[in-house]
Amino acid sequence: MAHEHPFAQFHFCPKCGSPRFVEHNCKSKHCEDCGFTYYFNPSAATVAVILNDRRELLVCRRGKDPGKGTLDLPGGFCDCFESSEEGMAREVKEETGLDVTRTEFLFSQPNTYLYSGFLVHTVDIFFRCTVADWRPARAMDDAAELMWLPLAELRPEEFGMDSVRRGIKRLAELL
Repeated sequence: MAHEHPFAQFHFCPKCGSPRFVEHNCKSKHCEDCGFTYYFNPSAATVAVILNDRRELLVCRRGKDPGKGTLDLPGGFCDCFESSEEGMAREVKEETGLDVTRTEFLFSQPNTYLYSGFLVHTVDIFFRCTVADWRPARAMDDAAELMWLPLAELRPEEFGMDSVRRGIKRLAELL
């Protein structure tokens, strides 16, 4: 399957502004004027797997595009200068109000995320999260609604993000 170069939308060198910013290889572009080479790497994103005592998974309904109205798991992009674990805890707090007290790496999945007309490549890092208390959970930020779904009733096709659909299938094998 042929893919458009990730930098196809970038026509000028970000360092010197030259229009001679050309494809160098499948992962980078190179400026023929200043010599700058920029490598395209995926952004780090996190996905929270939060289970309650009844083996129900905390699921949210997306309040914004992409995938507005579809199911998702709490999470999002890591910020600069924070670890994946710190990003996970921050995203869970922003979207659910819950305080993460422990994270455990489960697996990762590649993904793409269309934002402002630009296809962002990500590596979505799935963490099993322990939270201090379930009761303050409420939908905030990107989450329009929160719900607890029994693991046996999860339907991957109801989840809007490709990586989360694949992750839900994988979770069925792990949990």
